[in-house]
Amino acid sequence: MRTDLCDLLGIEHPIVGFSPSEHVVAAISRAGGLGVLGCVRFNDPDELEAVLTWLDEETGGKPYGVDVVMPGREPAEGPVADLNQLIPSGHRDFVEQALLRLGVPPLGSASDRPGVLGWLHSVARSHVEVALRHPVRLIANALGPPPPDVIEQAHAHGLLVAALAGRADHARSHVAGGVDIVVAQGYEAGGHTGEIAGMVLIPEIVDAVDVPVLAAGGIGSGRQIAAALALGARGVWMGSVWLGTSEYRSAPALRDALLQATSSDTVRSRIYSGKPARLLRNRWTEAWSTEDAPAALPMPLQNLLVSGAHDRLMASGDPTVVPMPVGQIVGRMNEVRPVAEVLTDLVTEADETLARLHKLL
Repeated sequence: MRTDLCDLLGIEHPIVGFSPSEHVVAAISRAGGLGVLGCVRFNDPDELEAVLTWLDEETGGKPYGVDVVMPGREPAEGPVADLNQLIPSGHRDFVEQALLRLGVPPLGSASDRPGVLGWLHSVARSHVEVALRHPVRLIANALGPPPPDVIEQAHAHGLLVAALAGRADHARSHVAGGVDIVVAQGYEAGGHTGEIAGMVLIPEIVDAVDVPVLAAGGIGSGRQIAAALALGARGVWMGSVWLGTSEYRSAPALRDALLQATSSDTVRSRIYSGKPARLLRNRWTEAWSTEDAPAALPMPLQNLLVSGAHDRLMASGDPTVVPMPVGQIVGRMNEVRPVAEVLTDLVTEADETLARLHKLL
């Protein structure tokens, strides 16, 4: 299985794997795909610098990419202390009461983590600046196209730019703005996602633009990769499936929750970041659907509101409350396996499927 995307990105297989874990990213690239590191968690550009330096070595010269988050509508900017003052006291009270009702204990020591600031354009721009100092092949933006000057910078350094799209008109706008690759992300996907399912969305976007399209959302098998190629995609963008790999270092409670979940155990909600994102459905997400729950705050205030709660939920050791973005493919994540084994099986099944379909002609 090989498409022109392989030549474009310098990879063996048309599989792009997104992960917040540099260990997963390195393993994907070493196995012949393109690992893409999610940068939103890096509040400190020096930390990202260290991680990309590590990736330069661990990928063995194989290409990799980075994913930044620069919303089309810029969120409120400012020091964390000033942003925190914009959070209503009623929202803080609700979070504390919800944690009490769920039986989530406080942390042994107070957390000084400010929350994820990578949604701020100023922070995301620092991510781009760091990435341009490394042999990165691709910069992707999770919430539409990056600003024009960022695209120009990337192109000037010989990098390709990708952007996720949930509608065909968005994809056309991305390409008009200079994006080189469109990721057609269906409703099934984890994290920030739109409302159109992949089977409908992928061919719509393929027909709408004249650049390579990657299929994303609910893809976790070789058969699905073959289906994506049949719909006109040049490759696939996969994220959630890597959460079940041995390289993804997660808390035992999170791993248990992911392995036990079915494809029905996700929900699309604004409670994680302030924008619609598909999350693992559990007692924490249900707490936000009660009558007394306030509306989610806009990005980045919502994540600043719940960041401390996320730390407590993860540390609780309770699989029924862990907060995690994940797609509907979670129902197929039933065992922990190395990235290389997962990728080999994906390619083998895709090749077998394409051969079987060829026999039908």
